[in-house]
Amino acid sequence: MQAMQLMEYHSPVLLKETVDGLNIKPDGVYVDVTFGGGGHSREILKRLGENGKLIAFDQDKDALRNAIDDSRFLLVSENFRFLKRFLRFYGYREVDGILGDFGVSSHQFDVAERGFSTRFEADLDMRMNQNSDFSAFDVVNKYEESQLRNVLFQYGELRTAAGMARVIVEARANEPIRSSEQLKKALGRFLPGHKENKILAQVYQAIRIEVNQELEALKEFLLQTQEVLKPGGRLSLISYHSLEDRLVKRFMRNGLFEGEPEKDVFGRVEVPFKPVGKFIIPSEDEIAENSRARSAKLRVAEKI
Repeated sequence: MQAMQLMEYHSPVLLKETVDGLNIKPDGVYVDVTFGGGGHSREILKRLGENGKLIAFDQDKDALRNAIDDSRFLLVSENFRFLKRFLRFYGYREVDGILGDFGVSSHQFDVAERGFSTRFEADLDMRMNQNSDFSAFDVVNKYEESQLRNVLFQYGELRTAAGMARVIVEARANEPIRSSEQLKKALGRFLPGHKENKILAQVYQAIRIEVNQELEALKEFLLQTQEVLKPGGRLSLISYHSLEDRLVKRFMRNGLFEGEPEKDVFGRVEVPFKPVGKFIIPSEDEIAENSRARSAKLRVAEKI
């Protein structure tokens, strides 16, 4: 793997803080579920001893080019929603810490043909797993109007979701919407000049989340962490938008995504995790160096 050409990725967001959150033991077993360019993984390996182990996950085949040549390292080319399955497959029932840096990687944003960025004219794609048959084209062109409305409202938090869905359906009746420019043209009346980039970013976020089932995958992953983390093991997770962060925050607080945990007859509540400190956001200096860091929020929790 080392002979392959490395893919360009920005420096990881909150690198030191996220790895610090794992409270690494030199002989521990750790998981980086969002390998990407390998920045967080390399920092973890620096802190591990010769008997330590790091298992990384990434469903994007581009990330495989950054695999690390180290006997303590294993890269699994799968979505982190299959965390437990592949840990068991490789012989690990429990681990000491799990790191996740969710959302779209800088590499995915910067490669025009992947279709993740509003900066480029590109085909509607947005697949994190390039082997998937389901893309942004399918959402935009095959979803019923009510489905489109729900996607734009729930995942993009767009108040004009109903109108947007309607004009997309009207536009695609003439010809399929294949490119970002066609989608932008169809939504023109909802994109005032001073807010165009912000609103388009919300539209892209909504479609991307639907294409990649990001929130479903996140929920499945979080539930599995209860089973695979040792008592005292740490979760160190970075989110980039309120939908992700809300799930992470609630799960770390009480092991649920909605509602409150049940109390026993003594009024006590059993929860799987305890939050460690308050959430952390990047410094102004880090944001100046990497604009992607602007919306990042790091939360750390420990298995009880």
